[in-house]
Amino acid sequence: MPHLPVRLTIGQLAERSGVPHTTLRYYEDRGLITSERTSGNQRRYHRGTLRRLAFISAAQRVGLTLSEIQDALATLPDNRTPTVRDWARLSEQWQEELDARIDALQRLRDRLSGCVGCGCLSLKACGLYNQDDALAAKGPGAPRLKPASEGGL
Repeated sequence: MPHLPVRLTIGQLAERSGVPHTTLRYYEDRGLITSERTSGNQRRYHRGTLRRLAFISAAQRVGLTLSEIQDALATLPDNRTPTVRDWARLSEQWQEELDARIDALQRLRDRLSGCVGCGCLSLKACGLYNQDDALAAKGPGAPRLKPASEGGL
């Protein structure tokens, strides 16, 4: 395998990371990654950007938004590449949020399988039915499917 240069073109970064050119430009516009410009105004990315992109991808896989990822990356000094220790610290901070998301998905799964499983399609027996919009006082969304920590039932 050829040696990876210290500075990568956008094409090299896209090929190596699997992230499309358009997404790289978007990430740069959002401040998630940075590049330097050549005298010909072409982007050059430090090869450490590959690790930063892997970090972004892993965070997205666990359901974090780009805003949450951006906030996490902003805690790193001098826009540096996240280390294993950084990932451990940040993932610990996300633990509560991830637990709440897992709880919400499990509640949704359990309620949907019960409804679909019985096949009744009866509004009298449905655990999700909201007659006369009685749940409107709980705020927007579906309170029966939200975790208790967010005001769910």
